[in-house]
Amino acid sequence: MPEPSLAYPELASAFATYAEAHIPGARNLSVTSISRIHGGASRETYSIDIAYEDATGPKVKGLILRRDPADSLIDTERETEFAAIQTAYGQGDIPAPEALFLETSSGPLGAPFFVMGRIEGGEPLNPFQLDAVGEQRDALGRDFFRHLGAIAAIDLDDKPVLQVMEPPALDSCWKRELDYWANEIDENSREPQPVAQATIRYLRANPPPPAQKLALVHGDYRTGNYLHDGQGHINAILDWEMAHLGDPFEDLAWATDLLWCGNDQERAAGLLPWQEAIAVWEAASGCKFDPQAFEWWSLFASLKGLGIWITSARAFADGKNDDPILAFSGWFTHCAHETMLAHRLALKHGVKL
Repeated sequence: MPEPSLAYPELASAFATYAEAHIPGARNLSVTSISRIHGGASRETYSIDIAYEDATGPKVKGLILRRDPADSLIDTERETEFAAIQTAYGQGDIPAPEALFLETSSGPLGAPFFVMGRIEGGEPLNPFQLDAVGEQRDALGRDFFRHLGAIAAIDLDDKPVLQVMEPPALDSCWKRELDYWANEIDENSREPQPVAQATIRYLRANPPPPAQKLALVHGDYRTGNYLHDGQGHINAILDWEMAHLGDPFEDLAWATDLLWCGNDQERAAGLLPWQEAIAVWEAASGCKFDPQAFEWWSLFASLKGLGIWITSARAFADGKNDDPILAFSGWFTHCAHETMLAHRLALKHGVKL
């Protein structure tokens, strides 16, 4: 049982009971610390330390609990996120956490959840403060694009993702994603979205080449969603809740979207000179860079951003989630992506704003 001084004592007690029942051979399990990790809004996230005994003696372990909230930035399936992490874990040196438990019932903790092993060390990096890494920026960029390529290179045969995701045809990856986000925008818009609608029309009329391969797409791979060690290395890739099967260029485009580049357009993702970044990604992914495909997916990335921000604003306005990040997303980042798309669409029509 948790100590009375613990934060979230009811959650800690319920979690201790659940974990002891699901860790093979565990007994006398207790939660020794529990803290809420803020900053994301797709799941409630907690860092938990446990102590227990098994046949080999005393054990301690750090865990991450991801519990469903009432509403979030995006609608996600915990089974999909869990399967994506299972698929990436142990693949080369991809720093994905170990997926431990998946619970689809609300009974044990009041809402469905899953649990991962905690990767120790490292700290997040704000995409608007990339100067904080100083001389380590190039080294961090090489890790960033190498891991991104490695995710795309995973052989999906017999992997958990194929048990929970329907693989699209190579020539329809783009349409499935565009249809999904167009629908999210239509259903959640609280006011007219002329830039979003113009972008949707343009993307439908100018589809990209078929995907070079079907890959695990992280869906939100960017600065802000990894931990780094301060020495130029990424030691944990976070936030797999948007993972799906699709075109590797979707991840590359989102990772290098201007919103995440720290106002440094000379460097891909604000980290590495573009030519080097693409070379690292090509070598790790096995894909060949295609400017036409990248241009389509780059426009789509900003549209997807609008879809997320529009959805977050709706959830906040409807009172389904009072996390301030949803209100911020519905204002600042929405304006940023809308402005980017307006400029790019205007240039395609020969107009400079």
